[in-house]
Amino acid sequence: MSTQRPAASRGGPMMGMMGAPPAKSKNFRGSLGRLLKELAPERRAIIAVLTLITTSVTIGAFGPKILGRATNEIFYGFIGEKLPSGMSKSAIVARLRASGQSTQADMLSKSSVVPGQGINFANVTHFLLLALGLYLISALFLWIQAYLMAGVTQRTVYRLRQMAEEKIGRLPLSYFDTQSRGDLLSRVTNDVDNISTSLQQGLSQILNSLLTVISVLIMMVWISPILALVSLIAIPLSIFGSAFIAKKSKSEFTSQWSWTGKLNGHVEEMHTGHSLVKVFGRSKKSVEQFQVLNESLYQSSFKAQFISGIIQPLTQLISNLIYVAIAVIGGYRVASGAMSLGDVQAFIQYSRQFGMPLAQIAGLMNSVQSGVASAERLFEFLDAPEESPDLTHPIPLARVRGEIEFKDVSFRYTPDQPLIEGFNLKVAPGETVAIVGPTGAGKTTLVNLIMRFYEIDSGAILIDGIDARQVTRDDLRRQFGMVLQETWLFTGSMRENIAFGSADPTHEQVERAAVAANIDHFLRSLPDGYESMLSDENSTVSNGERQLLTIARAFMADPAILILDEATSSVDTRTEVLVQHAMAELRRGRTSFVIAHRLSTIRDADVILVMDKGALIEQGTHDQLMASKGFYFDLYASQFASSITE
Repeated sequence: MSTQRPAASRGGPMMGMMGAPPAKSKNFRGSLGRLLKELAPERRAIIAVLTLITTSVTIGAFGPKILGRATNEIFYGFIGEKLPSGMSKSAIVARLRASGQSTQADMLSKSSVVPGQGINFANVTHFLLLALGLYLISALFLWIQAYLMAGVTQRTVYRLRQMAEEKIGRLPLSYFDTQSRGDLLSRVTNDVDNISTSLQQGLSQILNSLLTVISVLIMMVWISPILALVSLIAIPLSIFGSAFIAKKSKSEFTSQWSWTGKLNGHVEEMHTGHSLVKVFGRSKKSVEQFQVLNESLYQSSFKAQFISGIIQPLTQLISNLIYVAIAVIGGYRVASGAMSLGDVQAFIQYSRQFGMPLAQIAGLMNSVQSGVASAERLFEFLDAPEESPDLTHPIPLARVRGEIEFKDVSFRYTPDQPLIEGFNLKVAPGETVAIVGPTGAGKTTLVNLIMRFYEIDSGAILIDGIDARQVTRDDLRRQFGMVLQETWLFTGSMRENIAFGSADPTHEQVERAAVAANIDHFLRSLPDGYESMLSDENSTVSNGERQLLTIARAFMADPAILILDEATSSVDTRTEVLVQHAMAELRRGRTSFVIAHRLSTIRDADVILVMDKGALIEQGTHDQLMASKGFYFDLYASQFASSITE
């Protein structure tokens, strides 16, 4: 391409696709707030989710307490069965005190033991069924909220994807010139998927965990404030211990992802240039480099995983120590009659439930941070400056005759680098205009300005006497058919690729376009003919045949104006002659712009524009320009020196 566009950041195709999601955002609070605003259309479903989670957690919090009641029924029934039925409990307590067994007496006096009465299995069954019912209802509510939350998440992500797709259509070509393709694809695919994961796993689970912590803490304080205080000691110990280890492992994880990127880059480069590596005998050196990178990645990954892996055993150790303390203190209080055995059992269950959501919150915060960082990257893309909007009342543009006029047009990609200054040109309908010049002369820029891929800084471009800015971009671009130097084909049949630019194609029209582009004989030689499948990586189709397919596609669209940007650069000499004859027939009645470095392809053009540094320096037919022996003559001589000599 012969333009002076700003250089975009480059990377291999794996860049942005294989890297880890962003770990931190630049503005966490602002990005989180904006992401939550995107959930506004789902407010009713979110309220239902919050209600279901709150109800589920509240109901589930009573389960251990009720199971503790069942344990008391069994424990007290077991003790009561051992006591004489003829004596009252107070008498048995007095006898125990008289014999010096004060601890047993205190426990018995504060219990609900009935001497001589065994286990009341009816009460036990009642409590067990009640607990089972509560757990089932709690689980049912959680399942319903998970279903609703999945809908909230996917509908929100659906809207975000739709916004991203629509945004791409509104962005100017200059945006894509300055952005890495891999990074752009990562924003609209990987980052959106990461947002989906964070919303699905993060919001409801964090809320569930927070409510669980609050409800469990209330129940623990209700049962025993002393044991609750012991359990709370685990929180600062776990937080400080985890933070200390996480700080140590952060640098190792950074090193791990750095070496991962280097290793991926090396593998991609060696795979892409595999044949050249073989030809130049660099296979051994390539393997040695791989081993060095692989060893470095191994060392950093081992340290990162080992250090971060200490967090869970540490928190588990703290949890077990707290468990032992609760068991010892609780056992003593049961023996002294200060607590019932069922309450201690319930408290132990609560203490286990108390530590689990805290660990979940700590783990989910990384996911939330990553999701917010992805949302921030997506919002940066969605906030990118768009093309200037079309006029509210544009001039309708039907099929044009093809007259194009540049009036004192000036344009520059960057404010400090002039490219085209005061350009004037008038092209009559049906003329074939060839544009030649060295790389960076502004050839492709000229046709991009005609189609308003870029907006001119000053002057005007007229189509059939109408300012191109007075019509919509869609109406304007429907007048053009374009064949680029780089072919673009999509996964589908040959027929579908050719018919891409036509609104209602027939098979006969597709065949005529293929015949005109001299690709019909190739298509008929395939096993499935025009229905043969094609993909961008299809190695059975040569570069020349790909270019012919794109030329047939342009012919199929039947445009009023043709733009051919190095359209025959990938075609062999014999095929080039055939294509030129077909193009000459198809250009009849159409205005055509042909950008070419190979000057042999444009000798029959009605007018040849010679550009250099954005300015039109020569204009005329091939014979006229050769006779003047100017810039064009020098270009032609550099390609056909032997012919000129003869």
